[in-house]
Amino acid sequence: MSQAEQPAETTPAPLTDNVKSCVALLMVTDMERSLAFYVDGLGFKITNRWLPDGHLRWCWMQLGTAALMLQQAMPPTLEKMTANGKLDNGMSLYFQCEDALAIYRRAKDRGVAGREPQVGNFNWEVSLHDPDGYSIHFCSPTDLPEETLLSEIEK
Repeated sequence: MSQAEQPAETTPAPLTDNVKSCVALLMVTDMERSLAFYVDGLGFKITNRWLPDGHLRWCWMQLGTAALMLQQAMPPTLEKMTANGKLDNGMSLYFQCEDALAIYRRAKDRGVAGREPQVGNFNWEVSLHDPDGYSIHFCSPTDLPEETLLSEIEK
């Protein structure tokens, strides 16, 4: 094979230039209940959706530049999810924010309950559980001492 016939060698782009983000997909047992939590309660916006037969089965949501996907679990998957009585499968999501306390206050005003925010690892941490038991955390940097509770600074 002559050099003209050989394919040109290409240098692949470095992986750091190729990978842009990682987006979690949560299988949910009740899409409407999950949307009430994420959209109505936390303020996520649905930016893409799959509606076979007119029913929402999957969606891509965004809150700021963070994204999350939800998918309605169908019977075989739903049976596996509920077999051991624990739905969350150990999943925790952490969203890094400018102001996690603003998320907490908005969620609380909209009826979404969570534990009192506290400082951990130099961050305010707002911890919630969604309707399927997934741990959802919103964090923002602070210089307050570890384990400071929100109620201690709002006296």
